Amino acid sequence: MWKKSRLRYSFSRISCSNDFDMGTMYVRQLHIKVAICLFGSINSVELERIIKPEVDNMRPSLDSFNSPSSEEYCSSWEETLQNRQLIIASNHGPVTFHKDENGEIQPQRSGGGGLVTALSGIAQHVEACWIASALSEEDKAWQGGVVPIGEEGGSIRVKFVTSGDAAYDGYYKVIANPLLWFLQHSMWDIFRSPTIDRTTWQNWQNGYVAVNRLFAEAVTQQILTDQRPALVMLQDYHLYLAPYFIRRVLRPHAKYTLMHFIHIPWPGAEDWGYLPPRMRQGILEGLCAVDLVGFQTREDALNFIRTCESHLPHAHVNFKQGRVWYRNHTTFVRDFPISIDVKSLKRLAETEEVAEHHKSLLEQYGGNPLIVRIDRIEPSKNIVRGFLAFDELLELHPEYHGKVQFLALMVPSRMEVEEYQTYLNELMGAAGQVNAKYGDSAWEPVRVVVGENYPRAVAALQLYDVLLVNSIADGMNLVAKEGPVVNQQQGVLILSERTGARQQLESGALVIPPLDVSATASALHQALIMPADERKEKAERLRSLIEREDIVDWLCNQLETIVKLGL
Repeated sequence: MWKKSRLRYSFSRISCSNDFDMGTMYVRQLHIKVAICLFGSINSVELERIIKPEVDNMRPSLDSFNSPSSEEYCSSWEETLQNRQLIIASNHGPVTFHKDENGEIQPQRSGGGGLVTALSGIAQHVEACWIASALSEEDKAWQGGVVPIGEEGGSIRVKFVTSGDAAYDGYYKVIANPLLWFLQHSMWDIFRSPTIDRTTWQNWQNGYVAVNRLFAEAVTQQILTDQRPALVMLQDYHLYLAPYFIRRVLRPHAKYTLMHFIHIPWPGAEDWGYLPPRMRQGILEGLCAVDLVGFQTREDALNFIRTCESHLPHAHVNFKQGRVWYRNHTTFVRDFPISIDVKSLKRLAETEEVAEHHKSLLEQYGGNPLIVRIDRIEPSKNIVRGFLAFDELLELHPEYHGKVQFLALMVPSRMEVEEYQTYLNELMGAAGQVNAKYGDSAWEPVRVVVGENYPRAVAALQLYDVLLVNSIADGMNLVAKEGPVVNQQQGVLILSERTGARQQLESGALVIPPLDVSATASALHQALIMPADERKEKAERLRSLIEREDIVDWLCNQLETIVKLGL
């Protein structure tokens, strides 16, 4: 009894602190291990019974560091931003322009995704400007102005950055994609690619650097148009250098706060070691010019700090406080897991268009359990191994022959990049092998549908019995969050441990190592035979987690952090 009391006391000492950060998490884990060693005579079952309530009691302090409840501060959007101008900068903007049948230039909602949705709420109350690349001739002709956003009469000012075709291709098609994107998804075949040659360096200087300068110029001009302090929210890997150029021009002539949110994974310092020092240092100096840099997961945030520690000379890092000090400037590092617009998704799921697709899919696959995957066609999604796992499932469990259907909805992505076109051929070949091996005139085990049709995808998500998300690397993976919200079958989510979504959804999913085909096949079998009550419990848990922390909370979390840090 003395040992149990001392063990509880140890946990109470560990969890009494209110200020949790990334470093503290590891200290607590170390304390737990020490406690287990000290009281090793307690068996594992008894140990779990003792410590579980204490670990659960820790949870609010872990969550509160990055996830305050929406009731605490979402109502203060206007208060937070009313004395600031809000500027968003990203490669893709909220709209792109085209000519209608009368030759008039009209806006059409395009990229920006969940960020557009999150901003539509505050656009009713604050003035915002979105700076983005001109992606069409109509964008270049229009240049800028106010466009409607959201469904409640809000609007936002959009300004397009226009660069030459060669500069944009170098910036986007050579450096951002595939060089940085492949690096950050740990997908380089390091013995063969990339080869960074003179052409690469020309595209770096005349493309990536040049376009980042143009973005920086557009942002600084916008900051200087208003006497109010500016909040600048830069997005993703396309604009790593822009903060440095902004800071160099404006300091100390204007009041502004720079944020940068990175939507894709941030790999370990050893991966960044492969990038030439001049590129690597330019990227790190750019990100260390911001006041707050955000990542999808705690692991990504820690990796960034480690990268600065290893590869940015004269940088001083503090893991416990989550910050980097470089050139007399502090950059705070936090994780803000992005989510989906739950309300908008539910509205779409109730539309007639989705209902028609739902009916069609039911007619085709309604008689059998349905395994679904929905992905962009890119190597990081690990589509081929998913088909190999299904092959192994059918080999080990012949009782599924003719009775289980695998539906893969594939969205074309970056088909102008050779690696992506090659991967499309590989995944079609893998699916064809499964069908040739097991299929017959009455049953096509794998059905691959290529094309972008979001209402059809939502209908498929409504019907899955198993949703397979086995990405090799994913900043978040929003399909894993969309599925449980609209699914009507109490479907099971199989989730790669290498997705950002794992941090939030692990307790309601079957988690797999993405390279392990046998483990994936086993998870598919486990999902298909899972008892109804367990399926229901997992599905309800996922739905609750996702609905509680939606896209609005993602934005609110960032705004609240700005207030807490006094930025």
